[in-house]
Amino acid sequence: VTWVEHAEYDENLIHHLYRPLLRSGLGFGSQRWLATLQRQCECRAILMSTSVTSHDNTSVTPGGRKSMLKLAERMTFNFCSGISAPSVHSWNKLTVGNVDPDVRVMTRKSVDDPGEPPGIVLSAATSVWIPASPQRLFDFLRNERMRCEWDILSNGGSMQEMAHIAKGQDQGNSVSLLRSNPLNANQSSMLILQETCIDASGALVVYAPVDIPAMHVVMNGGDSSYVALLPSGFAVLPDGGGSGDNEQRPVGGGSLLTVAFQILVNNLPTAKLTVESVETVNNLISCTVQKIRAALQCES
Repeated sequence: VTWVEHAEYDENLIHHLYRPLLRSGLGFGSQRWLATLQRQCECRAILMSTSVTSHDNTSVTPGGRKSMLKLAERMTFNFCSGISAPSVHSWNKLTVGNVDPDVRVMTRKSVDDPGEPPGIVLSAATSVWIPASPQRLFDFLRNERMRCEWDILSNGGSMQEMAHIAKGQDQGNSVSLLRSNPLNANQSSMLILQETCIDASGALVVYAPVDIPAMHVVMNGGDSSYVALLPSGFAVLPDGGGSGDNEQRPVGGGSLLTVAFQILVNNLPTAKLTVESVETVNNLISCTVQKIRAALQCES
C-alpha cells in the first residue's frame, strides 16, 4: 500500500494536549490510516470465515453472532457521532451551571428513532492526560473484573462475561456481553454490550446497557435494529511524546483519554433540560476520571 499524505492545520485551534500528537504525524498521518485499514481487513477476514476462533464463546449461534456484531457496529458508530457532533444529529452546545470548562456538554432530542430511546439526550465528554501507556489503559478499561473500579453503574459489584466474539487476532478486538452482579440483592442485574478495538493508532472501549429480552432476540439471530441503546465509553490515544499537568512521563509514554457519556435525562422530547441534569453528568465524568487515575496508581 502506497499512501501519499498532505495535511495542513492551524495549531492555534488545537488544544495543547493534542499538539504533540498532531506534530508526531499520528493524528492525521498515514500511520493512523494504515493501522486502521489493517485492523479492519483483519476483522473482515474473521467475520467472513465460517470457523470459530479460539477466543470466541461458542454459546452464540451463527445468526446471533451476526446480529450481535451488527448491533455493536451501530453502537460504536453512534458513540463516535455523539462525541464528535457531526451532521448526523442536530446538537446544541450548553454552557450552564457549574460545569468544568474542559467538559463539552451538548443536548439533542431523540424522536422516531427505533434504535434509541425517545426523549432528551445529554452528551458530555472531556479529554485528559493519563500517566499510563495506551495499552495498559486499554487493558484496564476493557477488563470486566476491573470495571467496578470506575463504573458507577456497577454499584461496586463484579461483571461477568456472558458472550464473547473475536474481531481480530488481538484479544482486545472483540464484542462481548457483560452481566452485572450487584452487591445488593435488592438491585436487579443488567446486561451491557461492549465493543473494544485497538491498533497502533489508538483504541476504543464502547458500551451500552441493553434490554435483557431484546438481547435474547438478538442472540438467537433476530433483528437488532430495534434494540434501543445510548452508548458511552472511552477513546485512548498515544500522547505523541508529550506530557500533561507537569507529571512525570512514564516509560512507554502516556495516553490521551477521552471520556464520554450519553444519557437520557427525560423520556419526553418536549421536556425542559434542568441545570441539575447537566451538573450530574459533569460530576459523573469528573468522578470517573478520578477513579481511573486512582485505580491505575494503585496498580503501579
